[in-house]
Amino acid sequence: MFKPFVRRRGRPSVRDLSRRDFLGFSGAALLLSVSPVGRAAATSLLAVRVWPSLEYTRITLESRDALKFAHFTVQNPERLVIDIEGVELNNVLGSLPGKIADNDPYIKLIRAGRNKPGVVRLVMELKTEVKPQVFTLAPVGQYGHRLVMDIYPAMPIDPLMQLARQGDIQYQGDVAPDQPDAPAQSPAAEPAPEPANQTASRDAGSKKAEVDVSRLVTIVLDPGHGGEDPGAVGRGGSYEKNVTLEVAQRLQKKIDADPTMRAVLTRDADFFVPLGTRVAKARRVRADLFVSIHADAFVRPDARGSSVFVLSDRGATSSAARWLAQRENSADLIGGVNLDVKDPYLARTLLDLSQTATMNDSMKLGRAVLGELGGVNTLHKPHVEQAGFAVLKAPDIPSILVETAFISNPEEEKRLTDDAYQDKLADAILRGIRRYLAKNPPLAKSRLASL
Repeated sequence: MFKPFVRRRGRPSVRDLSRRDFLGFSGAALLLSVSPVGRAAATSLLAVRVWPSLEYTRITLESRDALKFAHFTVQNPERLVIDIEGVELNNVLGSLPGKIADNDPYIKLIRAGRNKPGVVRLVMELKTEVKPQVFTLAPVGQYGHRLVMDIYPAMPIDPLMQLARQGDIQYQGDVAPDQPDAPAQSPAAEPAPEPANQTASRDAGSKKAEVDVSRLVTIVLDPGHGGEDPGAVGRGGSYEKNVTLEVAQRLQKKIDADPTMRAVLTRDADFFVPLGTRVAKARRVRADLFVSIHADAFVRPDARGSSVFVLSDRGATSSAARWLAQRENSADLIGGVNLDVKDPYLARTLLDLSQTATMNDSMKLGRAVLGELGGVNTLHKPHVEQAGFAVLKAPDIPSILVETAFISNPEEEKRLTDDAYQDKLADAILRGIRRYLAKNPPLAKSRLASL
């Protein structure tokens, strides 16, 4: 049996609970008895899920009934404590510590034990200072009640700074931060003198770089869904979130191989990114283009073909486009967004839909990409469609949403999970991007601002 807590003045400390008081989550440890009061109020956990990423780690506890909780942090060493009322210490909860990987960026380990009858205490030992968000979600789709613990670093990762560290951005009058010193060359390795015309060209380029940002075309690739939000699921069990990430990563490699372009992913692993955050990331890195990648689904398994969508401020161009936009826009409900977090900058971003020039450019980009996709797959519609997709609402970035194929069609699902076919899709999208850029070169940018 576990020792009772020793109550002290003020809020209970994590130190009040010794290691012997935590479950080791072995088979024997899970036979912890629950008092009659606790048993009557306890609810069963249906699942625990962990989604680690460099940006944040999410832990989700899914239950039959709503959970009440309280949480606080403790320093030296860094820990996060969550007290949960009315939950059973069952095998589902017992699997949680084993889901924390050694390479998790923020969580070292998790312990759990009974704080008092009817209350379970989780203690996360952390690797660094964090800024947690803990909140609940009502049942939606395939999920029941959820308690979500998002573990963000105290200092958020700046995507603009990441690009600068890669050497792709040169600030006006500055050297990009954290640039390593050039290695010293031995006399034997001294390069041969350059011809005069090449030297002059190089010097001119250096002078230009001092006053202007390098005009590598920045393309933000947005793999749809992720983490708690699987997207559409094919009859063979394929998840849209996996297909979209694989296609986006293939496309990223092809773009980065072009010396005139660079690609940035809104997510590079299996984790959830809110729709508005995807838009904000694109604006943060001053993207020239935004391409959201998806794999469509429909109620009929015979629906097939590729599609390209752009934003509409006048309603959808078809009932199918309207239905699809509503389904994609529900991603935040399924993936789980903390509605208590307010972002006035993001609100301005999503509400500013007056940039008709950007929407016209989006249509040109969409037509170019759709034309190339037609050489790889049947087109679901011969023209670019429009609907109110939340992820396309950046007012100053031409944005398209590519539905690569119908994952709900067994034949197309099989092709979507094929390496060679994914490669063809990435090639087609890249050809469309190049066609667009050939006729619509990006405007010069005098400097990169921190938005």
